[in-house]
Amino acid sequence: MALQDVCKWQVPDPRGLSPHLPEAGGWAVPRGCDPHTFLQIYGPRLAHGTTTLAFRFRHGVIAAADTRSSCGSYVACPASRKVIPVHQHLLGTTSGTSADCVTWYRVLQRELRLRELREGQLPSVAGTAKLLSAMMSRYRGLDLCVATALCGWDHSGPALFYVYSDGTCLQGDIFSVGSGSPYAYGVLDRSYHYDMTIQEAYTLARCAVAHATHRDAYSGGSVDLFHVQESGWEYVSRSDAYVLYMEMQKAPGLEQEQEQEQEQEQEQEQEAEVSQVRPGPAAPQDAEGGGELCVEPEEVTAEGDRVVVKPEMM
Repeated sequence: MALQDVCKWQVPDPRGLSPHLPEAGGWAVPRGCDPHTFLQIYGPRLAHGTTTLAFRFRHGVIAAADTRSSCGSYVACPASRKVIPVHQHLLGTTSGTSADCVTWYRVLQRELRLRELREGQLPSVAGTAKLLSAMMSRYRGLDLCVATALCGWDHSGPALFYVYSDGTCLQGDIFSVGSGSPYAYGVLDRSYHYDMTIQEAYTLARCAVAHATHRDAYSGGSVDLFHVQESGWEYVSRSDAYVLYMEMQKAPGLEQEQEQEQEQEQEQEQEAEVSQVRPGPAAPQDAEGGGELCVEPEEVTAEGDRVVVKPEMM
């Protein structure tokens, strides 16, 4: 006996209206317009922004981000987490729509777990980036907004990939995503080098995000700092962005220290060039007779307006 005969239950028609939505006459839209299409075209487009960055160096991958989630002029959350762990050796920065970013990272975690169970090992960072790019590219043109930087360590060493919701997948050493990225790139391009120490990398990441939060109205709050190493990712610190910026203004920053070092190197090079051009003191020459010095007195005569010096031999 079927369930419909016992409980008098009828299967809902999926083509009909949802019981959780109002009827067509309940929408405040013009007649003859589809509500979904109308809201998509004329709905409010709230401005939002963020500052996230990641760079690769000798000792791993650094990921940093601010913590302000904005919705227009409204700060929705001042202490959100924009760096999401995927597994022990992989992190991802999030920029775009918060709901889309969280949803797709959950999907990515599920797919990686299934692959680990099937194949016995996790895919590489490059394989993970290609997988996420392929999954999101199917939804191109449907207002999906996810921009992420995947930071990880695999058998090839530290790796960094940028993935966008339209299917873009790029590999590089430095990526900054969000409305504050131009300001962060200015600091990174000036001070980044691959052979940095760990403390220099921490200082550079904090400095870049703090400068971006000072100039970008949609970025702010605190600065989250993560470090991906061969042993796994590590949550380094969360520092107040305003306090960091004020400390950098008072103390000489990384850029000023590098400028001072460059100036000192230039001065040393100039001194070395001058010492090579300048002749040294003349050595005394022995006279022919008895080793006495030959003295050459000078005779000064006036010729018109000029003074002529004539050496006189003894």
